[in-house]
Amino acid sequence: MAIIMDGNGRWAQARGLPVVAGHRKGAEAVQRSVKLAIREGVRYLTLYAFSSENWRRPAAEIGDLTSLLRFYLRHKLDELDAQGVRLRVIGEPERFEGALYDELLRAEKRTLNNDRLTLTLALSYGGRADIVRTAQRLARSVAQGEMAPEAIDEACFERSLQTGDMPPPDMLIRTSGERRLSNFLLWESAYAELVFLDVLWPDFGEDDFLEALNIYAGRQRRFGGRSA
Repeated sequence: MAIIMDGNGRWAQARGLPVVAGHRKGAEAVQRSVKLAIREGVRYLTLYAFSSENWRRPAAEIGDLTSLLRFYLRHKLDELDAQGVRLRVIGEPERFEGALYDELLRAEKRTLNNDRLTLTLALSYGGRADIVRTAQRLARSVAQGEMAPEAIDEACFERSLQTGDMPPPDMLIRTSGERRLSNFLLWESAYAELVFLDVLWPDFGEDDFLEALNIYAGRQRRFGGRSA
C-alpha cells in the first residue's frame, strides 16, 4: 500500500490555524495508519512525506516539517521498533540538514531486522528523478563494460530503482479529493489500483482505511488480460 498524504494545509486553513497545525494532525494520522496496516496484515506501507517539489514551499513551513520529523524520530522510534516496523527512506534525504539525515540513517539501521511492516518514507522524493538516476547508473555500468545494453530489461530496471527490493504497491491512495500521482512512484504504480478519497489527511482514520481496502477488494486486477 502507498499513500499520498494530501490536505494538511487545507485542514489547517479551514480551521483558521497555521499550516504546522495541519502537519501535526497529519503526523497523528500516520501513527493511526501504521497501527491499522499492522492490524490488517499490510506488509509494506509507503508514504509520500515530502516531495522534491516541496522545497519550493516557504522556508518556515519546511522548517516546521523537518522539526516535526525530528520529533517523531526521537520520540516514536521506540514504539515503531517495538511494533516490529522496519523504517526505510527513499528519495534524497541527504538534502536535509546533516543532523536529521544522520538520525534517519540511525533509525534505518536500528529497525533493519524488523519484519512485521516495512514503513517507507519518501523524503525529497520524485518519481521522475529516481527513474533518471537509475538510467544514469545503468548507463555508467554499460560504459564501464560491467553489463551489456541488452541486459537492461524491465526487470533489471525495476530492481535498480530505490524501491527495487520491495514489491510494487497493489493500491495507491490519495486523500483530499485530488486525483493525480504528483510524481510519486511513477514506475512502481503502473498496475496499482488507484483509490481517491475526499477526506483530508489529518482526518484519515479507521473508517477511511477500511473503505480503501474494501474498494481494493472490489476491483478486478487483470494486468492487461481478460477473464475467460
